[in-house]
Amino acid sequence: MTRRLRRLRARLLGRRDDGRAVIEFIFLGILMLLPLLYLVLTMARLQAASFSASLAGREAGRAFVTARYDEEGLARAQAAAALAFGDFSFDQGAAVAVTCDGRPCLRPEGSVTSVATIEVRLPLLPDFIADHVPSSVTVTSTHVASVDRFVAR
Repeated sequence: MTRRLRRLRARLLGRRDDGRAVIEFIFLGILMLLPLLYLVLTMARLQAASFSASLAGREAGRAFVTARYDEEGLARAQAAAALAFGDFSFDQGAAVAVTCDGRPCLRPEGSVTSVATIEVRLPLLPDFIADHVPSSVTVTSTHVASVDRFVAR
């Protein structure tokens, strides 16, 4: 009788584990996949900010040095940077600053420095957490453009 009970017990215990490996695989897969997915989303957003800041700084400098007057150059630089920020959906939290090495800015062989700054909020972070921990990363790009020596203004 004890043999029969042992066999019956072994069969019942063996059947209890059937299908558990699939459930454990799915649970652990999701548990490990979610942080990886968040990391990929965050890195993609930071990379887009890096591209956008680089493009905005470069285009703002180029637009400034091709203008006829300093005021026109500043307006053109702001417009070019806004287009570059908009291409990567950074309409808020993005700015460009243009400085010159002397006055007037557009004198022959002068240099114009444009600094593009983007404040990138981390994705999927609720506001109640963002109030207590750092929830954004600042990406900055600097571009120096020189004014052409032979352009008559």
